[in-house]
Amino acid sequence: MAKVFKKTSGNGGLTLYLGKRDYLDHVTDVERVDGIVKLDTSNFGDRKVFVQLACAFRYGSDDLDVMGLCFRKDIWINRVQIYPESHKPTLSEMHDTLMKKAGDNSYPFSFEIPNNLPCSVCLQPGPDDKGKACGVDFEVKTYLANDKCNPDEKIDKKDTARLIIRKIQYAPSQVGAGPKVDLCKSFMMSDKPVHVEASLEKDLYFHGEAIPIKIKIKNDSNKTVKKFNINVDQTTDIVLYSADKYTKPVLVKEFDETVEPSGTYENTLSITPMLSENKEKRGLALDGRLKDEDTNLASTTILRPGIEKDVLGILVSYKIKINLMVAGGGLLGSLTSSDVTVEIPLMLMHPKPQE
Repeated sequence: MAKVFKKTSGNGGLTLYLGKRDYLDHVTDVERVDGIVKLDTSNFGDRKVFVQLACAFRYGSDDLDVMGLCFRKDIWINRVQIYPESHKPTLSEMHDTLMKKAGDNSYPFSFEIPNNLPCSVCLQPGPDDKGKACGVDFEVKTYLANDKCNPDEKIDKKDTARLIIRKIQYAPSQVGAGPKVDLCKSFMMSDKPVHVEASLEKDLYFHGEAIPIKIKIKNDSNKTVKKFNINVDQTTDIVLYSADKYTKPVLVKEFDETVEPSGTYENTLSITPMLSENKEKRGLALDGRLKDEDTNLASTTILRPGIEKDVLGILVSYKIKINLMVAGGGLLGSLTSSDVTVEIPLMLMHPKPQE
């Protein structure tokens, strides 16, 4: 194991160890979270040690938490007691490796993540925003307390150690046929229409992969296609606490291609939406970000049959928009201009790493 992630509580009595921070959602099941806590019990007294895994939706910064208002809503939570011993999981290779690194007084724990929970996603903060980003996150926390889940018991920060983890989903090994859309649009003062057809080779692309779009234009009208734009839009649907839904462009390209009356156009144009081109866009959905680590645009949300949307927190989808600007000739050309727009659904995900 190349790296061990650990966090020690302020009092020095609890040290949380994890072997990784990314846990894969296989659709039917999710990788188990195995870890250990190393204890120095000299100052524990009668208190017990618990470990908790929580999936929560954060929709406000901690420094805005005033008048008892909570800006964090738990979607799912599970707790176990590890000292005095109560929780005794089946030991895995990960447990053995971590216990060798931590030494004596190490107590193992395991959590099963339900497969109906959302994947980690966060909303990109603005340049002046402070605190944790809004979004869905998973947190492993170990703490000292008298009771397992007493909301009235005050847990001191120095008696707590925590690590954020990510639940992620990779693209399926089999991809489907690409979508194809076509549109015929007629115009005022023109007997015949403009026909545009656009298609993709497959239905899913990886983050950072070039996306070739095949475009055909048949202009039977008496107007001229002056130019066209290709946009990739990300739509973020926040379904947990409100009905917020908004769309932000993650790629905008303009093509100065002209199609004269009775003319045709056929070409394959390549685009690549990247987070590196959108670093300043506040509210853009990203794959759950870990501290000091880079991330990607959020992956497309895959909805399983029968799953309640509300529990997913944030839904992310993409579409490609091709917009043709069509104008007539002569003095009235600009006054009779019109747009022809087609939209293609797009799925963006991570490829599964090689074993």
